Amino acid sequence: MSLRAFHLLFIALSIALTAFFTAWAAGMYRASSETGYAIAAVASLAAGAALAIYAAAFQRKTRNL
Repeated sequence: MSLRAFHLLFIALSIALTAFFTAWAAGMYRASSETGYAIAAVASLAAGAALAIYAAAFQRKTRNL
């Protein structure tokens, strides 16, 4: 496995982790209505979106390597 492929795999796993954390925090917010969970869910969703944008940019930049 090349370093490029490993990097893309690691980014994909990180995106999956942020998705699971977002779902968990949203579920906890629905159960207890504490604002900390809502903030954590929004922050995790933003991190996942940023990782997806980074993955697309990295893939475009390293396509010819």
